[in-house]
Amino acid sequence: MSNIHQINQKSTEQKSAELTEELRLNEASDWIAKLDRNLTDVEKKQLSTWLSIDTLNVEVLFEVAQMWDKMDDLGRLSELFPQTDVKQHKTRLTVTSLAASFIVALAFILYQSGSNYLPFDQSTSSIIAMQASYQTNVGESNTINLPDNTKIVLNTNSFVQVKYTQNSRIIELQRGEIHIKVAHDTSRPLSVIAGGKIIQAVGTAFNVEVRSDLVELIVTDGKVLVAQKDNKASDEIEQMAKRLPQNSMAISKGEKVDLDTSGKIQEKITKVGPIEIAASLSWRQGNLIFRGESLAQAMAEISRYTDIKFELADDESLQKIQVAGLFKTGDVTGLLDVLSRNFNISYQKVAPNKIILKYAG
Repeated sequence: MSNIHQINQKSTEQKSAELTEELRLNEASDWIAKLDRNLTDVEKKQLSTWLSIDTLNVEVLFEVAQMWDKMDDLGRLSELFPQTDVKQHKTRLTVTSLAASFIVALAFILYQSGSNYLPFDQSTSSIIAMQASYQTNVGESNTINLPDNTKIVLNTNSFVQVKYTQNSRIIELQRGEIHIKVAHDTSRPLSVIAGGKIIQAVGTAFNVEVRSDLVELIVTDGKVLVAQKDNKASDEIEQMAKRLPQNSMAISKGEKVDLDTSGKIQEKITKVGPIEIAASLSWRQGNLIFRGESLAQAMAEISRYTDIKFELADDESLQKIQVAGLFKTGDVTGLLDVLSRNFNISYQKVAPNKIILKYAG
């Protein structure tokens, strides 16, 4: 951990305020999760008390409910809210800032490792040559600031190779997931290679995840072009330096596409809202947000951030459970506690790195 550096140290008051907001968000998430199984009379009284303690508790609860489409559930409990009309309630945040309210900003962390820079001329306006590789282990993240001000955030268990020439910027994602904010440079398009696909931009921001059978692409700013990589090209650098044709598949801000690596399935671009994007990219703040995914889907995602393997018992009741809540990546103890308290799921540790989940009834 010696190569992790924390900058912008915060005052005690700021840290205390952030911890209070994080606790408030976690409590609101717990209450929304409990709504899925219906509140007991005791829990209704506890919720009413929690809401009356601070008006911010009401606002954050509404924000979480909006994020997970649970406003109807709150409407049925409107009598619990202190002088609040559920239908007319307006949160203090816009849709854009709503997504940001779920970010627990503890510190800006810069962690760079495994780089191997080749010589380049800093006297010119652009970087002439650079080559580097970056990777993260399971449960780690890594923020890379490249010399041209492009920023890459690597998710858990990811590996990228970066190659810059005078005419091209190439980032090959061989494993895992990245979010990249591309520095604007009209003279050198930036190309991300993933699963045999070329994702090209001049200046924009997007998220790429390599899975076993597809590449998920979400554009968070600007527009990117996508094409199939030509494996027969004799000079890959030369190929990447060329701009993709304007009739290539275009994905714009607020759109998502699953790129088929087999070439057998028709690729369809879909719209995604700010809240869904915030949930999909919450890993950048060390969080995982679920909005009704099945238990199997949620555990598959959680497993990416830990060496512990989770197995679901052969029980139809487990297949019906939908998970809604905010979890810290890698916090297995907290996860098991939430599953036990909010979803009636027990667990058995059958090996040092294997846990079986069962429905407690």
